[in-house]
Amino acid sequence: MNRDAKIFVAGAGGMVGSAIVRRLLELGYSRIVGSYHSRQPDARIFRPVENEPQKTTLQLVQADLTDQATVNALFREEQPEYVFMAAAKVGGIFANDTYPAPFIYENLAIQTNVIHAAYGQQVRRLLFLGSSCIYPKQAPQPMAEEHLLTGLLEPTNEPYAIAKIAGIKMCEAYNRQYGTRFMAVMPTNLYGANDNFDLETSHVLPALIRKFHEAKRDGKPEVVIWGTGSPRREFLHVDDMADACVFIMNLDDRTASDHFFSYPRPCFVNLGCGKDHTIKELAEVIQGVVGFEGKLGFDASRPDGTPQKLLDVTRSSQLGWRATIGLQDGVRMTYRWFIDHVGEFGV
Repeated sequence: MNRDAKIFVAGAGGMVGSAIVRRLLELGYSRIVGSYHSRQPDARIFRPVENEPQKTTLQLVQADLTDQATVNALFREEQPEYVFMAAAKVGGIFANDTYPAPFIYENLAIQTNVIHAAYGQQVRRLLFLGSSCIYPKQAPQPMAEEHLLTGLLEPTNEPYAIAKIAGIKMCEAYNRQYGTRFMAVMPTNLYGANDNFDLETSHVLPALIRKFHEAKRDGKPEVVIWGTGSPRREFLHVDDMADACVFIMNLDDRTASDHFFSYPRPCFVNLGCGKDHTIKELAEVIQGVVGFEGKLGFDASRPDGTPQKLLDVTRSSQLGWRATIGLQDGVRMTYRWFIDHVGEFGV
């Protein structure tokens, strides 16, 4: 991507989209358009967490990406050359299990509209962001790209996973029939600046940060965690993810063709750090960063979800990309961001 290329980041107000915008700004890209759904994002989320504020060269547009006419009009007006497809309805186990209908409907609508509009406007490349939940519940560990559609999904997030699988297959189908250059990445569990810390809808890591913070503030003797604490999860800091996305979008044509456009080879690549932790180990790391001195408890009546989710990152390593932010440092950065924005969460 040339530094003056027109780049569209769908979902720029979210954790993933804002991280991609931050990385693009850090690298000097000057023509970025980002969409948001309802409330205009605070410009602070586009600044690096640990660096000095920088001038934001970003145009923000409000758009309901579930509406096809709106998306088509947006693409006709902006005419982006590159698209990062980061817009999605996301949530943890509770949200996925409680609201399955909007998780499948909204994600299918958003990605269908954006991918088709990108084809219609003949964008040079599109990068679709999925999730490691696309893999079967009992997939071999670590999970490689070839394990897609080889078994049953985890029931608690099946609607979301099916939507993401459909996005991958849509990219593949358009590449095969129309010669588009659509790629996809499947990140493992993401966390970092601009995460969702709502206890009902967040993922496990931000939820635990808030739980430990409130327990320390209120002097509680114990923090109780959902499940047994035994499931293993891999965590990738969102800034690492953003770095990988820009890296992949900038691959030379031959490398990109070999790894993403050679059907039936998968058009996507896993993004992870190659190491997982039990939920209990994660809780202990967060407990130490927050400074909570009470006890840990586990509520085994709550669902554990998939027993293990570790990605095989061989393909991304072969491309030349590796994660650099360790869990301890990443949690420390995320907690610092949470403290700086704590008032926004009503804590």
